Order: sequence, then structure tokens, then C-alpha cells
Amino acid sequence: MELSVQLYTVRASLETDLDGTIDRIAAMGFTNVEPYNFAADPGPLAVALQRNGLAAPSGHAPLLSADQATIFEAARTLGMRTVIDPFVDPERWTSVADIAATAGQLNEAAALAAGYGLRVGYHNHWFELETDFEGRTGLEVLAEHLHSSVVLEVDTYWVAVGGQDPAALLGRLGDRVRLIHIKDGAVDRDNTSQVAVGAGRMDIDAVLAASSTVETAVVELDDSTGDLFEAIEDSRRFLLSRTGA
Repeated sequence: MELSVQLYTVRASLETDLDGTIDRIAAMGFTNVEPYNFAADPGPLAVALQRNGLAAPSGHAPLLSADQATIFEAARTLGMRTVIDPFVDPERWTSVADIAATAGQLNEAAALAAGYGLRVGYHNHWFELETDFEGRTGLEVLAEHLHSSVVLEVDTYWVAVGGQDPAALLGRLGDRVRLIHIKDGAVDRDNTSQVAVGAGRMDIDAVLAASSTVETAVVELDDSTGDLFEAIEDSRRFLLSRTGA
């Protein structure tokens, strides 16, 4: 399982100093990053990653609301394997029919992505886990309707915020899960309560033990009251002590 970091964590720094931000992440020892909204101008990021020997195995982009060909071209420029849609409106998670329709759109995107040598994934928040569909979460309903080529990137923190046991859900979803977001904090919707992995309320060891099919574990903080660079560096150190990744 390779270790990565979601660049959204340091988005404010990226906006003012892309090169310096990427250099700093590489200096921590990370070898992988997960870009977000990368399609508009992937060139400068590609140069910064190459200069630092960094890979971008995955990235977030609004596949269901933007031009997919442009996104896939940019993903190929950055050397990605997987393009992940990170958000589908909460209103589309209230019925099986709506979830199935979303799955259909992801399946169509996956068919196009295959022509670029890419695969498609979906990343959850908390609202995909809150509604009960005869004993299944919305994310499980989605998985049932996805083509076998579409993967999931399970945000284990948001799973817990949504009222589910992350390790148990990972077990139920099985090898559909190829990536995880691994984060920690107070396990609530207040992004500023998020902290370095290992310093919050999440049972990280249980998450890791349930992640046997995961290729990439992505460190992320949506926000924090502390220093974000320190938090991702501390997260990497903690995870290395657990996984040796």
C-alpha cells in the first residue's frame, strides 16, 4: 500500500507558491500526491512533480459536471492511474433510483477513461452513509450498480462521521475499494477539528487492518486549527510506524 497526500490539504499554499509547496511535500519524504481540480493547467504541476520525483497515482476532478475528455487528457499528462469524482450532491443520495443513475454516469465516464488508459473512482463524504436502504448504506447501493472497472476511494473519516464503522464498511465493500482517505480528528463535521493521523479519535489500526485490497492510502485534512504541513508530516510518520509504506 503506497502512501500519498491530498494536495487540497495545502491548497492555500499551492495557490501562492506551487513550486515551493511541492518541494516542501517532497522534502518530507512523500513520493506520491493526489491533485485536485487539475485539468485547467496541469503543466506547471507536472513540472514540479517531475523535478521532485513525485508521482500522482490518483487525482480528484468533477467528472460528472465538467468536460471529461479535458480531465482525462490532463490526468494522462500527470501520469495518473485513477481519476476520482469527489462529490455528488447530497440530494442525489436519497433514493436507490438516484444512486443508480449516478452509478450509470460513472460507468459511462469509465468507458471513456479506458480509452486514455485510465480508470474512474468515487470518493464519499458523510451523507452517502447516513440513509439506510434495507440495511445498506448509499455507498453500498452505489457499488452494487457500478461496473467492475469503477473503484471506490473510501474516505474513512467521513464514514465514521456518517455513523458507520469504517473497518466494517471496508470489509463489506471488499476489493471494490482501491484507495482510502485516511484522516483523524474529533469525528464531526467541523473541518477545523481535524488533526494529524494518530492524534484523534479514529481507530487507525482497525482501518489499516481492513485495507487489504487498498493500493493507495491518501493523507488529508480538509482543514485544521493547527499547522497543516506539520499535520501531514506527523501523519506520514505515524503511518510509517504502522505500515512501513
